[in-house]
Amino acid sequence: MWSHSKFRTVRAVALKTDMATKIIYFTVNGRPEQAEFPVDCPAQDVKDLFRSAAEAGPHDILKLYNPKGNIINISPRLEPNSPNSCYKLEVVAADCNSEPLGVELAVALGFDLSSMEKRLQGLEKKILIEAGETPAVVYEMKRQVESFREKLESVEHLSWLGLFKELSEGTQKPSPFYHKRTLRKTREECEHVREKFLQMSSLEVSEEVRQYLKTPTFDNWQWEDAEIMVLLQVMYTDLDFIATFNIEPEVLHQFLYEMYGLIWLTDLKSKIDSIDLLTMLTSAACHDLDHTGYNNAYQINARTELALRYNDISPLENHHCAVAFEILEKNENNIFRNLTTEQYKRIREGIIKCILATDMTRHNEILNKFKSILPVFDFSNKDHRDVLMMIMIKVSDISNEARPMDVAEPWLDCLLQEFYNQSDMEKLEGLPVTPFMDRDKVTKPSSQTGFIGFVLLPLFIELANLFPCLEQHIIDPVRKALDYYTEMEKALEREKLIRAQSDKAAAAKNKDTTPQNLQNPQKTADSLSEAGNALKPPTL
Repeated sequence: MWSHSKFRTVRAVALKTDMATKIIYFTVNGRPEQAEFPVDCPAQDVKDLFRSAAEAGPHDILKLYNPKGNIINISPRLEPNSPNSCYKLEVVAADCNSEPLGVELAVALGFDLSSMEKRLQGLEKKILIEAGETPAVVYEMKRQVESFREKLESVEHLSWLGLFKELSEGTQKPSPFYHKRTLRKTREECEHVREKFLQMSSLEVSEEVRQYLKTPTFDNWQWEDAEIMVLLQVMYTDLDFIATFNIEPEVLHQFLYEMYGLIWLTDLKSKIDSIDLLTMLTSAACHDLDHTGYNNAYQINARTELALRYNDISPLENHHCAVAFEILEKNENNIFRNLTTEQYKRIREGIIKCILATDMTRHNEILNKFKSILPVFDFSNKDHRDVLMMIMIKVSDISNEARPMDVAEPWLDCLLQEFYNQSDMEKLEGLPVTPFMDRDKVTKPSSQTGFIGFVLLPLFIELANLFPCLEQHIIDPVRKALDYYTEMEKALEREKLIRAQSDKAAAAKNKDTTPQNLQNPQKTADSLSEAGNALKPPTL
């Protein structure tokens, strides 16, 4: 057994001498540790304490066992124990961002559910492309992964994985604008991110990171929420918005990508004024605020509160604008509060135009307008600049496929899942089913080949006519993505054909082995009838 002196102590924050605390004894890889924290310590702080003791990364998965070998939840409600009945803490998966493990090995180890899915998808694509056929075992694996996901999200005693979703209604009144509310961070989690951001906001971001942030290959998956907020702050600083518009740092902290990269790539800083740049970057940050996960077609067909409020006219985009300005209406959040009335009026008008332009039902209207002015485009013409700003935010909004595949594909998977969820809901509610969202008709490659060919490339090519430098940055990668998904679609078609031929051959084989009397149902029925008549007793 362990003596008290053997245990190294980790504490949550600076503990006051008169504060009631808990002491938990445990081991990590056989090493004795003890954690001390206040009885009312936030749950996240307790988890961070154990993570620190295990020297684990932010994405590592921890499991805590009691002396009986049962998994227990790491929370402030942990029962105090003694050195003779210490718990055992294990790191069951490695941080995918840590060295020297690396991303590929972490994925291979299956450190969490999303990595398991990504690994499975990678194997499936490899088989499709190389062999042209997907074995039945792959479909079974996918079914098991989906089943496992549902279990993790619905079984509370598995909450140590961090995937358990509390589906109870709770005490908070839902927003009247939501027909269906998607799961999101709790207020406690948001406050934790905010505190972490405030602690990090004064840190100096390296020049290497600043330059990386300006490239289309920037990988958002490498950064935590608080770090993303720091990078947003860097964007406003590097474009001189802080000084030019007298934005106070603490207000920017309260207020808080692709647009930022486009601004630098196209050297817009030298072509249009700072107010237009500020408008575009803020629009990009706000253009999907409080998104419900169901598109405008659903809002209108389901007659949701949003559709009724905005008279079926771009319900979501109008809502995003309203939420953005609701946030800015609070003085402590208003990054525009030191602007003149005229400047604010111009920025508000620009943000509304930009965000409403992201409604895809207006895509052809805006693109055709841009094409018509392109031969005589003039940066000094306000109408021309307004159309360009709308095009820029549209490109930023749907430019996922211009990113490296390992950055773009996880976003695509999230988007397809959102689409499938909507079509499932439409079927359940008897609404018109959005064709490109129907999981029974749409595959990943088919959705992308059409979208890239008919939407992305025509839009990107027109913008590149004005800014030729974009050819290598957004058009070449998108063409490669189109080739990739075209090959995947062909492989799926080959597999479908092979499977149909296999089913046909199996049916023919079964027919050959079927007894003759079973191949002719009528003859069999006649024979049975005759036999039945023969067994009847004579009629008296």
